[in-house]
Amino acid sequence: MPKARGCRDLVTVVGQAASISAGEWITASGEWINDRTHGQQFRARFLKASAPTSIEGIEKYLGSGMIHGVGPVYARKLVRAFGENVFDVIEAEPGRLREVDGVGPMRARRIVDAWAEQKVVREIMHSNGVGTAL
Repeated sequence: MPKARGCRDLVTVVGQAASISAGEWITASGEWINDRTHGQQFRARFLKASAPTSIEGIEKYLGSGMIHGVGPVYARKLVRAFGENVFDVIEAEPGRLREVDGVGPMRARRIVDAWAEQKVVREIMHSNGVGTAL
């Protein structure tokens, strides 16, 4: 359940899409409904996911399991080392991943490969008009 701008509590968003990862921002358009069983929900007709920009969101995103070789512990280490630039480091300066304690050549390679694979999947879905949020 995401937190919505202008709402104090978490909200339930109902819709269909290919995937979403923890920490991602979603943009949705649709309507508020009051479901008899589940209460107030936002029924989305359109969903779009965006990479997180906050340190907390980036850490959740990396630690969500979508990047093989990075769980919550290594996500925290990577964010502490590179902050908001961690995605740029993975893409443009992957050798710097080895600056992080516990990241050797094999783990660095797994991170870079998994990141590239996720990027390709998202680009294919986007180019074919498939949403990437749930």
